[in-house]
Amino acid sequence: MADDKQGRDEQADREEERQREREVEETRTRGDEKEPVRVNPGEELGDLDEALKSHDYPATTNELVEAYGDYELETQGGKKSLKDVLSVTDDQIYDSAEDVRRRVLGLIGR
Repeated sequence: MADDKQGRDEQADREEERQREREVEETRTRGDEKEPVRVNPGEELGDLDEALKSHDYPATTNELVEAYGDYELETQGGKKSLKDVLSVTDDQIYDSAEDVRRRVLGLIGR
């Protein structure tokens, strides 16, 4: 193919078509995947969000589990208690409710 405007236009058109085909194929292969649980920001942890905001910081994982371990969280694998979610971590120190929130959301896959 000659390196002229028409040749470049045809090549660009073919690339756009290949990109559309790749997107369609990706959509097909991902069609049976579960949709992630979507909620409004700030509401991901339900009542636990409010409880964490009123807690005194810094706080350790153990302190948080002792205070809020029975709170139920909606995870991709079903409901789990905060105690179960945090059981996979070492005793860490959190400086704020937002620190705890980010850690918990990371552990439950959101």
